[in-house]
Amino acid sequence: MSYLKPALKHPGLPKNALGFTRRDYEGSISTLCAGCGHDSISAAIIQAVWELGIEPHRVAKVSGIGCSSKTPDYFLSSSHGFNSVHGRMPSVLTGANLANRDLIYLGVSGDGDSASIGIGQFAHLMRRGVNMSYIVENNGVYGLTKGQFSATSDKGSKAKKGAVNKDEAIDLVAMALQLGATYVGRSFSGDKAQLVPLIKGALAHQGVALIDCISPCVAFNNHEGSTKSYDYVREHNESVNKLDVILGRAPITTQYAPGEVTEVTQHDGSVLRLRKLDEGYDPTDRVAAMNYLAQHKALGEIVTGLLFVDPDASDLHAGLGTVATPLNQLGDDILVPGAAALEKLNAALR
Repeated sequence: MSYLKPALKHPGLPKNALGFTRRDYEGSISTLCAGCGHDSISAAIIQAVWELGIEPHRVAKVSGIGCSSKTPDYFLSSSHGFNSVHGRMPSVLTGANLANRDLIYLGVSGDGDSASIGIGQFAHLMRRGVNMSYIVENNGVYGLTKGQFSATSDKGSKAKKGAVNKDEAIDLVAMALQLGATYVGRSFSGDKAQLVPLIKGALAHQGVALIDCISPCVAFNNHEGSTKSYDYVREHNESVNKLDVILGRAPITTQYAPGEVTEVTQHDGSVLRLRKLDEGYDPTDRVAAMNYLAQHKALGEIVTGLLFVDPDASDLHAGLGTVATPLNQLGDDILVPGAAALEKLNAALR
């Protein structure tokens, strides 16, 4: 269910170069839990597209399934949109991109959608270099199915019921670097000063751009043993119906300088150690970026910032040699060239 925002807006709101206000890039009212990091990412996307002066109808937003994949409804209401099936956003977006290369493609996914059921599609999209911005809203749990570990949950991390994750985490940033992604970054939903420029860079990049954004889940921070937890009340209450009330919590934000490490306490009491890349870091060295990730992972640190960018990147259309005109605008005279052209093509393959 979506809740539309009022169409009224203050006449004094600042406008971008196209004459649009920030409100023109918003969507419906979010139905996510109050304080969810995903809403902060939506706000950062709105800010980035507004600052870049992109016409909303030029953007095509595609998502899969999960809390993260609901969020495209909360921004760019005037853009094109498609909510695909679980883990299949990359192939749907690839098809759309091949048909119409003139649109700006934004894929929104989650750690379950991309690192579990969709990991195969994630891998092939990265190596093919589809021209898109791929934002992973990474909270480390399956938020729609009561907070089980996802494939990005760190080994040794605890679930709300005390279970310990015994599996190694999948690092989508490391995978993207290995598979040839040409713009790779990681950020934190509470660090808008870092996230907005990263998104702007991704949208302007010609090639596949991945941003892995750590995004806290506020719904599963009630611990085992609490008499105010959802589980305890259900076990000790004979209710005439089943209701959940998610209490509002303030969004988690932080500010810290390049090169510094900061500790951010999550809603459940756990602590993230974030390291912002130093100003002297070279983001054009792919191997150095992979080594840097591994070194700081061993120190228990999550590296954030622009990890790698290829200034000479190309996209899937360049690799396939497609024509400049979008395929969906070509006429039958070009798309159906006749028997002679087919015979010539078959002869070349013999």
